[in-house]
Amino acid sequence: MCVVQKIPQTIPEAIPAGLPPGPVTWHPLQAREARWARLGQVPVIAWLTGLSGAGKSTLAAEADRTLVAGGRHSAVLDGDNLRHGLNADLAFSPEDRAENVRRTAEVARLMAEAGTVVIVSLISPYRADRALARRIAGDIPFLEVFVDTPLGLCEARDPKGLYRLARAGRIPGFTGISAPYEAPERPDLTIATEGRGTAACARALSARLMRLSRAAARAADEPRTR
Repeated sequence: MCVVQKIPQTIPEAIPAGLPPGPVTWHPLQAREARWARLGQVPVIAWLTGLSGAGKSTLAAEADRTLVAGGRHSAVLDGDNLRHGLNADLAFSPEDRAENVRRTAEVARLMAEAGTVVIVSLISPYRADRALARRIAGDIPFLEVFVDTPLGLCEARDPKGLYRLARAGRIPGFTGISAPYEAPERPDLTIATEGRGTAACARALSARLMRLSRAAARAADEPRTR
């Protein structure tokens, strides 16, 4: 027979700004390490940043396929896909871009806590926003990956026709044309795509993620001494 003890509710004296009215409590959950050990891996968040048309989505999808084939649990959070749902209410102002990054980082953190290797593909043009994403990741390993593709090559590819519209003034605030892109100063990994195929470019990313999660998995399997 299970006996449930009633715990008296307490109303906090002050609710942090931004939270709905009423008591808000952080509920302790199962230790994340138990999930990681069951999966045989520890998560990593890889945050791919670069200009539109740099190849972020293509590289993320290719790395994801390699990871799954190698026995890893992984997933891709693609910026365009998220704007069809979670971030559909956001535009492209600096403020909305910051919120786009914040929401995506929070989702990536939740998925990583569950043990997934998460590959984020997002222009995220501002250094401050990417720094926020790293802070949200907390103690989850976080890789800022700069997909380094020259603007001229991105325009030549222009798979969505966006650069042509931006040059014609029909898309205001377009990154690289009428809005800035702040390249990472010290990225954890740089993937230069000019003159290289998709497989070669994705190999560096997938190999890094496989190595990190595999090393972490071995550590998770070791008995604890404390």
